Amino acid sequence: MIDFGPELTTILLFGGILVGVLLGYPLAIAVGAVGFIVGFLSFGPGIVGDMYYNRMFNQVTNYILLAVPFFIFMGTMLERTGVAEQLYDALYLWFGGLRGGLAITTILIGTVMAACVGVIAASTMMLSLIAIPAMLKRGYSKPLATGCVCAGGTLGILIPPSIMLVVYGPMANIGVGGLFFGAFIPGFLLSGLYITYIIIWCLIRPSDGPSVPAEERQVSLAYKSLLLVKSLVPPLLLILAVLGSIFFGVAAPTEAAAVGALAATLLAIAYRKFTFKALMETALATIKHSGMILLIASLSFAFVGVFIRSQCGGVVQDFLLAAPGGKWGVFFIIMFICFILGMFIDWIGIVFIMVPIITPVGAALGFDPLWFGMMICVNLQMSFLTPPFAYAIFFVKAASPKEFGVETGDVIQGVIPYIFLIMIGLVLCIVFPQLILWLPSMAL
Repeated sequence: MIDFGPELTTILLFGGILVGVLLGYPLAIAVGAVGFIVGFLSFGPGIVGDMYYNRMFNQVTNYILLAVPFFIFMGTMLERTGVAEQLYDALYLWFGGLRGGLAITTILIGTVMAACVGVIAASTMMLSLIAIPAMLKRGYSKPLATGCVCAGGTLGILIPPSIMLVVYGPMANIGVGGLFFGAFIPGFLLSGLYITYIIIWCLIRPSDGPSVPAEERQVSLAYKSLLLVKSLVPPLLLILAVLGSIFFGVAAPTEAAAVGALAATLLAIAYRKFTFKALMETALATIKHSGMILLIASLSFAFVGVFIRSQCGGVVQDFLLAAPGGKWGVFFIIMFICFILGMFIDWIGIVFIMVPIITPVGAALGFDPLWFGMMICVNLQMSFLTPPFAYAIFFVKAASPKEFGVETGDVIQGVIPYIFLIMIGLVLCIVFPQLILWLPSMAL
């Protein structure tokens, strides 16, 4: 066994992950291998073997994380019902006459579907297939069209039911229900900031978001109202099934996720979109995404065990607490580190690796654990929009019809304003912490 010392061990662990990721290894393999090698050299095969087995087993059998496959199943099944298309048709009639109206419609649908899906791949792909052709055919600029799809689609990872919040809760020892209620107002705040930006931008540059011709919107008010109500009923029923059961104390988040999976299946049956093939494809997608998340979760949890046993947590905590600027200086450094990490690794890795390390630091600084956790989650919204590792950008580029010639540069140009809008949202949550804390205090 080799005594590297806490400081050198910290460098080896974090440096090893960075090298592994840059060499192109999957995050789970890089994290698991680095932790095992350093643990093997530091503690010997017996201790590190038991640590890996116990911590990996405990993580994959964590009852709270059972909600992850249920929410993935719910979102994937809902994608097949056509609910988003019907809602787009309804909102199109209401907002199409405004400059930037279709982009506003896209954000609104992203907000509604976020409360139903919770899976970024499903929500972003749905919006890409529905909204991008409609906007580009009517003369919208490519950056505006693709940027609002990226921003609206990624709201699904913040607005409950969110897989990120389900994963974050056990890592920070915070109730998932509290995180759910704490995320509503920040999620709606970001949605409002996005819509405000679109309105202002299209007033300055109307050619980027022209209004839909009046002849395409000539329907009666009664018809528009009926279409809107009919299109809103299915997602509202699903939201009530999941979040209502949590709010009224009928079910915990894991059981509520199962209710949501059942409700999405019943909606697919009601819309006559349920087939054996659809069920198999949904099940396979659920297995694939859940397996990836749980593999990263289990190996990251084992890695953190080596990290803590090596007393590296004290090294990180002492380093952060010694930063200038007091508690807010430390808070800024933590947020900046999470922002930079989001440019290179998946949010799942950031949550499973960083949260157990930085949560004690937040507690030592006197921050409310729920507020601190939600600030990290809002920050991680940017990880989907910041190249080079930006899921949303690649999803939108892949789903954009080839005939419109959308390039990756167009999407990157389109998402840049939304990154700054998320930063503004973070500042507002710092200045007004009750934006996060008020609803949980009323509900729990």
